[in-house]
This record gives sequence, structure tokens and C-alpha cells, in this order.
Amino acid sequence: MQRQPRFEPVPAGGPWHGGFVAHLGQDLRYALRSLRLSSGFATVAVLSLALGIGANTAIFQLLNAVRLRSLPVSNAEELVYLKPSNSHGRSGNFRGSFPTFTNPIWEQIRDHQQAFSGIAAWNSTSFNLATGGRSRIARGIYVSGDFFNMLGILPTAGRLISAVDDTKGCGLPGAVISFPFWQREYGGNASAVGSKLTLDGHPAEIIGVTPAGFYGMEVGNSFDVAVPVCSEALIDGEWKVLDRRDGWWLAIVGRLKPGWTPAKATAQLESISPGIFQATLPDRYKEKEAKQFLAWKLAAYPASAGISNLRTEYEQPLWMLLAIAGTVLLIACANLANLMFARANAREREIAVRLALGASRTRLLQQLMMESLLVAAIGAAAGVVLAQVLTRVLLSFLTTRGGQVQLDVTLDWRVLGFSGLVALITCLLFGLTPAMRATATPPIVAMKAGARGAIGGRDRLGMRRVLVVAQVALSMVLLVGAFLFVRSFQKLVSVDAGFRQTGILVADLDFTQLNIPLETRNNFKQQLVDRLQALPGVESTAGVSIVPVSGNGWNDSVHTNASGEELQEVSWFDRVTPGFFKTMGTPILRGRDVSVSDTLNSPAVAVVNETFVRKLFKDKDPLGQTFKVDEGAGKPESVYQVVGVVKDTKYRTLREELTPIAFVPRGQDKHPDTSCAIVMRSDLPLDSLTTAVEHAVGEINPAILIQFTVLKTQIRDTLVRERLMASLSGFFGVLAAVLTTIGLYGLISYMAVRRRNEIGIRMALGADRMRVLKLVMGEAVELLGIGLVAGAALSWWVSRTARSMLFAVKNTDPAIFGAAVALLAIVAMAASFLPAQKASHLDPLEALREE
Repeated sequence: MQRQPRFEPVPAGGPWHGGFVAHLGQDLRYALRSLRLSSGFATVAVLSLALGIGANTAIFQLLNAVRLRSLPVSNAEELVYLKPSNSHGRSGNFRGSFPTFTNPIWEQIRDHQQAFSGIAAWNSTSFNLATGGRSRIARGIYVSGDFFNMLGILPTAGRLISAVDDTKGCGLPGAVISFPFWQREYGGNASAVGSKLTLDGHPAEIIGVTPAGFYGMEVGNSFDVAVPVCSEALIDGEWKVLDRRDGWWLAIVGRLKPGWTPAKATAQLESISPGIFQATLPDRYKEKEAKQFLAWKLAAYPASAGISNLRTEYEQPLWMLLAIAGTVLLIACANLANLMFARANAREREIAVRLALGASRTRLLQQLMMESLLVAAIGAAAGVVLAQVLTRVLLSFLTTRGGQVQLDVTLDWRVLGFSGLVALITCLLFGLTPAMRATATPPIVAMKAGARGAIGGRDRLGMRRVLVVAQVALSMVLLVGAFLFVRSFQKLVSVDAGFRQTGILVADLDFTQLNIPLETRNNFKQQLVDRLQALPGVESTAGVSIVPVSGNGWNDSVHTNASGEELQEVSWFDRVTPGFFKTMGTPILRGRDVSVSDTLNSPAVAVVNETFVRKLFKDKDPLGQTFKVDEGAGKPESVYQVVGVVKDTKYRTLREELTPIAFVPRGQDKHPDTSCAIVMRSDLPLDSLTTAVEHAVGEINPAILIQFTVLKTQIRDTLVRERLMASLSGFFGVLAAVLTTIGLYGLISYMAVRRRNEIGIRMALGADRMRVLKLVMGEAVELLGIGLVAGAALSWWVSRTARSMLFAVKNTDPAIFGAAVALLAIVAMAASFLPAQKASHLDPLEALREE
């Protein structure tokens, strides 16, 4: 039997009589004693709220870091970033996370803008710190001379890059390292300033260290090393884009002058746009591209929270997960409200006595709500602590082997305010109605009813039924969502990519430091492939320019009239060596593979995929047919002859639709670069294979840099968003089903206890146990049925918002709805069976004696 706390003296009159603060103190002490005496209820309530509020706070904390938190720079609200309001028709060379502008455009904007007190450009990149053997990759950025000064960043040690460092032909005047890199690589030693780094084979002096907490302009991605924009010409050598009018690699940020707004700055930028784009028109653009380029208009957008690809990719999933976690919290609140109704029933007599002694209803409401508020406050505090762990778990979902997500997820006023607001709302949701019902019964009625708890029973039971129906409906929504995301993820994982995904190792080799002449590079690349092919245990090797599903790509507009009509499509391209299709397990359907005899001295050939044939040859025999590729103004078109057809494969991502692809021989590359990717198929253990490759490449030349990637891991890293949604929605769906099961079990148990006398009489009159079992479980079936119907309708409406995030699954898939119904029905029947079975074993004489 539940013990009751000793009554606090409650003066007659309103809540302000006797001092509101004094009453709060009394109420708080009373609530503490009450919860201490009801430790079971208090534990369940606090744990439920801690889980619900913790999950919501953790997801909001990520949203805060990705979307709301300001950059750690002075007066961040003055920052804007620039981009064209319309950038259709752009082509050329694209590099970095935000390849928005070319350097010539940046210089024009810098020289002609009037809206900004400071303006800067930057580009994210990576540098290899090793001088040979396995690569050591550091995250880097190119920054214009005013970058740090415009943001108001001061050095921790040494000095930062200035306008003096960023001048044409600067070479590599120095590098600035970040505070974490300084701590990690140099132990925070001041002697690091003045020492040397090797960046892609080029020595650079460290001139300074940025302050702790500064990570640049890109949220979610920090940097290790920063060098001036002008250094790109030296570091990238013959592949430099510094002066190219079609080399897209820079992003621009500005600080507004006092009195200027983004709208006013946009107006000024629009006025200078025609002159800027006329002066920077790429020479290779033909009439259509040039017309589109010259129509561009510059615009300024608020950038106080920085810019981020992470935001673009994950903002919608995080908002959706926050909605899912909020729904779970609603279900938990419904459970707690049911518990509070049960407590109110148990305290009817106590409350009636206090009302009879002169306590006002408002005063009692205040006291009862203090209990709810105390539970919510403790649950919120525990939830905030739990959220710090869950946030790290969520971050681990977003981190891949290719890059760690850097987010500032420390507590701030937004997170604490969010948690406090959630706690207050939950307190009202689960505490207010039971408290109002408990104090609404006239004392005389309560005293007559005795201690059986029959006061207002019909109303309270009805409300508890409504709460359980709502729980079932909301659980149905969450389960449907979970099944949709899990099924979508399964479809992606099992999609036929057209090539083998397991047992493939990718070795990226960089031989820039060897200074091999252009005309012999293709032969040197083939020599590397042949050397690795000779390793024991290696089944097959091949060279490739763009590894499948790596996110990189190269496309061009191709056209042909082989079918009798002029057809034009955008096709993706790749350069491969003989044996590529064998290594990747892609069947050659017709014709032949590329060959070592396909050289610069032989006609240009290509192997195309099925979609290419279907769209550009209308399913006519493609072998021997030709297609053409535009090469820009003043250059003749390239003509390729089709020598083979392969099965369709994915190119950039698993999610994409099948698209035309043309594979051309790497031996016919007129401008081979100084790096190559080699794919290897082998059953050797990974460590053994990488060691063997390092040894073999070192024998050719120890200055060759190597980086390894497992193809399956690389592909899995492209599915981070889908894995996040499938895992978390599945977890929340199961949690919702468990909460609903507990709620239904509690209600059916309560109803069975209330009907003990009725059941005893029925059994005394001849009802058998099966009839009693059906009687009790019939209540559960009725509630479950109503909840499932409402849940199905709600799920159909809500699931429409998830359509854009699904792959090969319809949001109205009847199988998924059926699975959610079946699962809920099973757990609900299991939850109601135990109290029903207990009721069916009731001793009629014992029940009648209680009456």
C-alpha cells in the first residue's frame, strides 16, 4: 500500500495569502516527501522524462551546432557570404567544398565592391605532409590576405597570413597552423613557429598559430594548415587553376560596413555584376554558356552561422529526428499522465479531507503541480546530462573514415533554454489535467465514496483510454517511419551497383616529386599497374581515373547521329586501363575491353554502358559507331569509336539513376597527371596486401606517395545519412512500442482491478475463465483497434514529408503499414494478456467478500 506524506499546514484562501514564496517552499518540501515515499513512481517518471528529454536535447544540440550557433569571431552578425543568385550554364574545373568563384572573379569583386569593410576568399583542400611512402593527409585551406584580419582573429603564437603574403607569384611564403594541429603535432611547443612543413612536396615555414576554437568559415569541417591563395600556383604546379577563368574553387565572405544590410549590399553587387562577369568570361564558353554567364547577378546572404555542406545534407534529417524524438516524449508524457491519474485516485480521500478543512482548490493545484514540476525538473537535468553522451554518439554516426565532423556541441543558452522549455511543457502535459481532476470532486462525495477510489472514475477512466489510444496512434506513426527508413537503407545496401564491392583495395599513388615528363607518364602508370599485378595473391589490377561511387566525376555533352537523327546527352566519363572490368566484375556484354594497343597513335575508342547505347544509339548496334564531344571554342571536337558495351554501373552515388557512361583508355590521355588510382582484387588480408604494395612501390621509387582505401568502406561512408535515419528511427520506433505496451498493460491491469467485484459475480453465476479472459482482453482490442485506425491515417499524412529521403520505397507501402499494425497488435495483446489471465484466475468468494 502506498504511504502518504504528512500534510503540510495549508492556510485557507488564495495562493497569495500568507506569502507566495513561503507557499512555494512548503510545496517543494511536501513534493519532495511525496516523491520519496513514492519512490517507484518517481523513478519511473524521472527515467521516462530523462530518456525523452535527453533524446530531444541531443538532437537539438546537433541542430544548434549545425544551424544556429554563431561563428566564434567578433561581431559575426555582420558577416555575409557571396554567391550568384543564378549560376546556370557553368562548366570547367571544380575544386573544394564551395567552388563558387574563380580567382579572376574574386579579384574583380574585391576591387569594385563598396558594401564591405573587409572581404576575403578561401578554399578548402588537403595537403600531403609525407615525403614518401604512405600519405599523411592534413586538412588545409587557401586564404586570401585579409581572411584572418577581416574575421578579427588574432594569433596564439607568431603571426597570421596578411595581405603582404598574398601577392602574385608569391611561391609559398609561409603557413599558419591551427591550435589543435599545434597541440597534436608539436605538443603546443612555441618552437613550432619557424619550423618547416612539407605540403605536397613543397617546404613551407610555419609563421603562426590560430587561437583555440577557431575552425574557419565552414561549420563541421576544421583545418590544420592555412596558406595564401597565391600559393596554389606553386603547390598544384601544372594543374593550377589560379588564373583560369573556368577554374571554380573559391568562396567569398565579407563584413558589412556600418549601416549596410544584406539587401543593400546585394543591390550594390547587382549593379557591378555585368562589368565583373564581362571582364571574367571564360574564353572556352560558347554562345549559350556565355549568355548564361553574363546574366549572373551577385547577391549577399547572412553568414553569422558560417556556411556548411553538412547543413545542406543533414538539416532536414535532424529536424525530422527531432520531430520523431518529440513524438516519443509525447508518448512518455501520456504514460506519466496515466500514472498521475492512478495516483490521484489513490489520494482522493486525502484531497477531500484537505478541501473539507478549508484548503482552496487553487492552493491544492499549486501543490500538486509542484510535484509534477519537480519530476520534470529532475528529469530535465538528467536528460541534459544524458544528452551529452547521446550527442557524441550522434557525431560518431556522421564521422567517416574519410573525414571527422568537427562541431562545437558544448552547452549554451539555447540548449539549456530548449531543455527547460521541454521540461515545462511536459510538466503541463502530464501533470495539469490529473491535478485539476483530482481537486474537482466535492469533499462530501469523496468522503462518502470511501477509500475505494471510485470518485470521478468514469471520467478519469475515459481520459486514460484516450491517452492509450493516442499512444497507439503515435506509436504507429513512429513504427511506419522506422520501417520506411530501414527498408530504404536495406534497398541502398543491396542495390546492384554493376560492379563488385567487396575484396577491392584502392591504392592512390602520387609521383609528382619524380618530375616524370608528360610524354612518358602513361607508360609509368602502366608500369605501376603491372608491378602490383605481379604481387603474389593479387588476382587482378587495373588503373582508373575516377573510382566508382567516390563522389567525384567528369562529364561532357556528347552527340551522335548514328540512328539517323541528331541525339545529344550529357555523359559521364572515366579513364581506365585494360583489366578494369575484370577487376571490378563488370560484364562486357559486347565487343572488347580497352587494350594496351589503344595509344595516342591509334584512333580514339570508348567502351560504353547500356544506358549510353539506349539513349544515344536507340538500341541500334553501337559497335563501330562514333560519338563526338565538344572541346570548347576554337578546338575541334573529339571523336570516339565504340568498341565495347558493358553492363550499367553506378557512377557517383548509389542513389543516382543509371546514366550514360563512356570508359576511354588511359593510354590515350593527352594530358596525364602525376597521380593514379589502382584497383586491386585479392583475398589476402588487408594488412598483408597494403604492406606488399608499399614494398613494391618503394622498390620502384620511395618518393611515391601512397594512400589506401577499401572500396566497400568508401561506399558505406556515402550512406551515412541513410544509416543515421534507419538506426535512430528504428530505435525510437522500438522505444515507442515499449512505452505503449507499458501504458496499455497499466490501463488493462487497472481496469481489471476495478472490475474485480463484477468479475467475481460473473464467475459465481457460471462464467468460465475463457469468458473472463475475452471480457478483459476485449477492452484492449477495442482501444488497439481505434488507435491503429487513427495511427494509419496519421502515418499516411506524415509519411509524405519523408518521400524525398527514401530510396526505392513508397511512403504508402502497404507491406510496411501491415508490418507496423502486426507488430503493435502482437505487443499490445501480449501486454493485455497478463492482467486478463490474472483476472480469469480470480477466486469469486474472495472478490465477493471484499465487496
